[in-house]
Amino acid sequence: MNSLYQPDLAPVADNLLLSALVALLPLVTVFVALGLLRWKAHWAGLAALGVSLVIAILIYDMPVGLAGLSATQGAIFGLFPIMWIVVTAIWFYELTVRSGRFLDLRAVIDRISDDPRVQAILVAFCFGGMLEALAGFGAPLAITGVMLLAIGFSRMRAAVAVLVANTAPVAFGAIATPIITAGALTGIDYEHIGAIVGRQTPFIALVVPLFLCLLVDGKRGVKQCWPIALVIGAVFSVTQFISANYISVELTDIISALSGLAAAVIMLRFWQPRGTAEAREKLLAERHLEEQEGDVQDVAGTETAAGAAGAAGTGDTSTRTLTPWRTFMALVPYLLVIVVFSVAKLWAPVKDFLDGTDVAIEWPGLHGNVLTADGDVSTSTVFNFTWLSSPGTLLLFTGILVAIIYRVSPKVAVLAYWENLVKMR
Repeated sequence: MNSLYQPDLAPVADNLLLSALVALLPLVTVFVALGLLRWKAHWAGLAALGVSLVIAILIYDMPVGLAGLSATQGAIFGLFPIMWIVVTAIWFYELTVRSGRFLDLRAVIDRISDDPRVQAILVAFCFGGMLEALAGFGAPLAITGVMLLAIGFSRMRAAVAVLVANTAPVAFGAIATPIITAGALTGIDYEHIGAIVGRQTPFIALVVPLFLCLLVDGKRGVKQCWPIALVIGAVFSVTQFISANYISVELTDIISALSGLAAAVIMLRFWQPRGTAEAREKLLAERHLEEQEGDVQDVAGTETAAGAAGAAGTGDTSTRTLTPWRTFMALVPYLLVIVVFSVAKLWAPVKDFLDGTDVAIEWPGLHGNVLTADGDVSTSTVFNFTWLSSPGTLLLFTGILVAIIYRVSPKVAVLAYWENLVKMR
């Protein structure tokens, strides 16, 4: 039988700062295990879990049974919705690979700009910001990450780029869910909270594109691409401020992302960065080396964009004939993402229906036995099973539509999903 547990926020010498530093040790464990010891991610995660359990039990005096049950709830949350989103997003991308349309998508991006540093800003920052506003919960990272893979980025560089790019949009989350939740919990008008956030995040948004140039191509990337990086960052940040304070907190990132993308398209008609060929060659060489080392598996079941680029050179997409119809078809999957998520998140009847299907599960043995520091029953012990409203489910539905439009047979689509599960197991 688990006893009732109320945490002490300052168990270490009755000092909040020292207690916070001790509570930080699991995160430090992850950084040390991954960055210094070079452990595999699952071993680093398990090590951090072990440290978390030790601190919870020995330092915060949490009963062993409740600590173990908390870990099981966290594990299930990792599988759903997090891994559900990631697996479905990569399957969504693989459908474009199997249909042969991903090279058309790369050609479309190249038409806007064939510079990988600019492409990182357009895909990870602008498009990723729009997906963050619509989906959240890791979906923008998964989708834009595989889009960068299609362009020719290495896995690690793509992952870091999309994570950095998401720092400014993520404050508003999916249709301002974090802002609205904060308002509900504090009793403060959420629009006021959103306005305050909208006066802080623009400073981050202004410099994020510059950081992306640095991540993709080092100091040379910043030196050669700073004009467009500053323009996109400035337009995004100014629009973010205006939208959050005077238009709509819920639509802030959507308006900002579209404005930044429009500014990029206009500017690229009159200005192009130098060093594009060198930057592309560097990325493709890095991707080729990564695949040679054999430490990673290709997310696509067939030919990769990097492989195609390596075989055909940078002219692979520049010589590709793109009719208006082929351009539209290449963009269809991502246009559908915008449409499906907009309807699901913005149209009240659909949103209310989807939210109504959520199942609140009071975690057995945990719920009711954990109190907050104020003595109230903790609501964090309730697992919300968003089986229909989850971004992963919406991506699955969108993927089915893509398979139908691209005429991918059910057999091929199911096989792609199964092979994706096997690779990510």
